[in-house]
Amino acid sequence: MKNIIRILFCSVLLVWSANVKADVQFGIGGQMGFVSTDGTETEGTAADTSNRSKSLEEFFVGADIFIENVFDNGFAVGVSYIPFDIEMGSGKRLDEDGSDAAENDNGTRTAAADLTDFYTVYGNVPLGSNGVYGLVGYHFATVEPSVSLNNSTYGNENVEGYQIGLGKRDGNAKIELAYSDFEDINLTATGGGTNSVAANADALTLRVSYGF
Repeated sequence: MKNIIRILFCSVLLVWSANVKADVQFGIGGQMGFVSTDGTETEGTAADTSNRSKSLEEFFVGADIFIENVFDNGFAVGVSYIPFDIEMGSGKRLDEDGSDAAENDNGTRTAAADLTDFYTVYGNVPLGSNGVYGLVGYHFATVEPSVSLNNSTYGNENVEGYQIGLGKRDGNAKIELAYSDFEDINLTATGGGTNSVAANADALTLRVSYGF
């Protein structure tokens, strides 16, 4: 349902802006950058209620497709979609405290998370007449965790975030540097455990795009 709302919102925005004189462009973009994630796992067993924290930084390379309206005054609004997963971080640990047989919590634990189904609604606000613009955007994405626990799993979580940055347009080509900050992610394990994870993520991205 949330994906349907995203698509409807983006469609209304583009239809509305198309009523104003503008150049509608479809295009592709390439991007690279870093995703930084800080997370804390809370054990929910009676034998272990400890917290474990970790910070990760992942380099990523990706691509997106977009549609945007570019107005005569240089202002632009658009929607981009990344058809690939972005890894937010991965890691593992070895639990080998065999002193409590009842806990039955020994073994290697692995964890990873990806950003998927990634949409951005954005606007380009011209700063002068030389093609430089300010970038503002709003992200919609899904966090898909992959975690190995004894008899329990984490489900997916829909997240949103904002984006700000600077760019330069030269004809149909653009280059921009942007910072993104996502809302807090809170996951609770199901199926046999009550472990929980709280995390937050941000990203710094360099993007080059071309519209047709």
